[in-house]
Amino acid sequence: MARIDVNHVRHSYLPNPQKDADFALREVHHIFEDGGAYALLGPSGCGKTTLLNIISGLLHPSHGQLLFNGRDVTNLSTQERNIAQVFQFPVIYDTMTVYDNLAFPLRNRGVPEADVDRKVRETLEMIDLASWAKKKARGLTADQKQKISLGRGLVRSDVNAILFDEPLTVIDPHMKWVLRSQLKQLHRRFGYTMVYVTHDQTEALTFADQVVVMYDGGIVQIGTPAELFERPRHTFVGYFIGSPGMNVMPVAIDGKTATLGSQRIELPGAPKAGGGAIELGIRPEYVRLGRDGMAVSISKVEDVGRHKVVRAKLEGRDIAAVIGEDETVPAEPKVRFDPAGINIYADSWLVDMGRVEMGVA
Repeated sequence: MARIDVNHVRHSYLPNPQKDADFALREVHHIFEDGGAYALLGPSGCGKTTLLNIISGLLHPSHGQLLFNGRDVTNLSTQERNIAQVFQFPVIYDTMTVYDNLAFPLRNRGVPEADVDRKVRETLEMIDLASWAKKKARGLTADQKQKISLGRGLVRSDVNAILFDEPLTVIDPHMKWVLRSQLKQLHRRFGYTMVYVTHDQTEALTFADQVVVMYDGGIVQIGTPAELFERPRHTFVGYFIGSPGMNVMPVAIDGKTATLGSQRIELPGAPKAGGGAIELGIRPEYVRLGRDGMAVSISKVEDVGRHKVVRAKLEGRDIAAVIGEDETVPAEPKVRFDPAGINIYADSWLVDMGRVEMGVA
């Protein structure tokens, strides 16, 4: 496995890029630690696949440098980088058996046949295809074919990293959950360096130790699932992570008080915000619905099983609150904001409120 250093990498598909808007991938400077499980998460067009293809060697960056374990691999091919990549749609050899599909990359590297057999059989057990070993790949379902692709990535123990580009797109929902769990177990067992591209937050948050959230060609936040939920560094992260996403509303700040229309909201600290647009962000899970607080008008209550999502208007602004499945909405509803969930943003970026969290001032 390898530590991957992405040093000030930028990429444009235009011949002579002049401005930031010309770059599909704006400057990325990040280290993927040896043995880490990472997800590149973001909407279509945000640059995540471009970054993955630069790491793999399928794409040469316009600017910057790529290091594997301190070695400059910027100009090396995918084969020279010793990368395994699993794509969105399964790439397999239909005329080969399932066994031979997995054996092919090992035989291609001159691995002794006894070692090939041991490793292939071990991998077939991992991906639950042992009983299909002698069958031709052409007759398999899309789920099974993608499992072969995954297996081909996992069968090699010598790779520097395994890269996944939306590998579960063609997989049915139940099998997605099974395969995500298997990948997580394999990572814990073997410590592969894994980088996984997805636009699905559930996939990212359940697979990765560290989630790299991308937006508009750049990285806006890197953190654990808990960090992305509790303290989104950018309002986009607040919108994109969570269902429903974070409530974000414009406010004026005076010391430890935020003003929203006619309402005054006490803050857990005094934001150190400069100029620019000031917004308050709070997750629906931290909005307390009851008979005390700020008056709201309810527009909709969605029963989503284990909880309800209450859609309302506060000072003319849309707001969502999450309540328990057995809770009822008061006749004259009001809301309060749990101070632990309040964030303040200036020009979409999180500002410091001086509170103490996780042992850090």
